[in-house]
Amino acid sequence: MTTAQMRLNRKLVLEDPQRISDGSGGYSEAWTPLGEIWAQMAPLSGRTSGQEGASLSLQRYRITLRASPVVSLSRPRPGQRFREETRLFRIETVREADASGRYLACQCLEEVAP
Repeated sequence: MTTAQMRLNRKLVLEDPQRISDGSGGYSEAWTPLGEIWAQMAPLSGRTSGQEGASLSLQRYRITLRASPVVSLSRPRPGQRFREETRLFRIETVREADASGRYLACQCLEEVAP
């Protein structure tokens, strides 16, 4: 898809993991919203996986959004996630989506318990 055909029609929240001390030497993880972005989502491959007797559906997506400077907090990076209401998309990779650097493409993974 060319950048002229790009339709950023999905509102997502970019979230960053934060470690919170539990007071006993351990920690828990909380997710902090960094801001809202508009994106285009395209499904890629999917599969199922069994974990501890439970089945899990794993769906990959390419999430494309407007680029932001490398030093910007609003630029996604691996280890963060996108949220769309109750759906969560873990960011695995981030790359430039076009030669002009106007868009970023994130490969993301959504885990869904059936």
